[in-house]
Amino acid sequence: MWRLIRRRHEVEPEAAGEAAAEAAIAVAPVEPDLQAAAFFDVDNTMMRGASIYHFARGLATRGMFTTSDLFKFAVGQAVFRLRGNENPEHIAVARETALAFVAGAKVDDVVRLGEEIYDEVMADRIWGGTRALAQAHLDAGQRVWLVTATPVELARVIAQRLGLTGALGTVAETSNGIYTGRLVGDLLHGPAKAEAVRALARREGLDLTRCTAYSDSANDLPMLSLVGQAVAINPDSELREHARRHDWPIKDFRTGRKATLTALPIAAGVGAVAGGVAAAIALRRHYRTQR
Repeated sequence: MWRLIRRRHEVEPEAAGEAAAEAAIAVAPVEPDLQAAAFFDVDNTMMRGASIYHFARGLATRGMFTTSDLFKFAVGQAVFRLRGNENPEHIAVARETALAFVAGAKVDDVVRLGEEIYDEVMADRIWGGTRALAQAHLDAGQRVWLVTATPVELARVIAQRLGLTGALGTVAETSNGIYTGRLVGDLLHGPAKAEAVRALARREGLDLTRCTAYSDSANDLPMLSLVGQAVAINPDSELREHARRHDWPIKDFRTGRKATLTALPIAAGVGAVAGGVAAAIALRRHYRTQR
């Protein structure tokens, strides 16, 4: 008797599987909307804080630089955030820092570290509300792109982990898989974001009047003003006021009504890239120990 009961239980999963397959009803796939897309800023829009800060923090946990370096890096971000980052001198400094961040590093190493650190540090910092907005566009058959001043390799890691279409980010020149220390073009910041979106639209055949853009910062007004629908996510005061004047939707997923500008992990646009000096220190020290 026991053997019969056991055998019957062994067969049941197979029978259940076959029955489920026979009863399955195919759901019609969503028709792709080839002319519409959504563009999401990353720092403080898709993710709490600055992606490059979290990357540097992940490097710090690996002992690649000191907590003092991390502190200086974070304070530098706060200064950029408080003073604003449209100052030409700030942009020049940010450009030089971006070059230092990647010079001499292997592309594969940066990507590998980015994947590890995303899973360890960044995944839990994605805003659920923003992620849901991105998923709604995907469910509607639209492509979803990240647009950020963060190095494109790290931006791609974030896009891949979130199941998005891809990412537009700051592009650094490479030779034989190693960063040369020069940028291709300039930092993807402010008006450069709008130009990148415009160029992508031409390549992909997008109708920008049918596209949507999301950001937390007034620095992204060129990109937000380029598309048919702009949405302010966790906006700074300037963007919030602009959104109200132009009847743009405002969504705030923060627990408090006001962002604390002096919070160390917070940075935006060029400030985030400028802070990459900490990661540059880490990578340089790492390569020295490998020699």
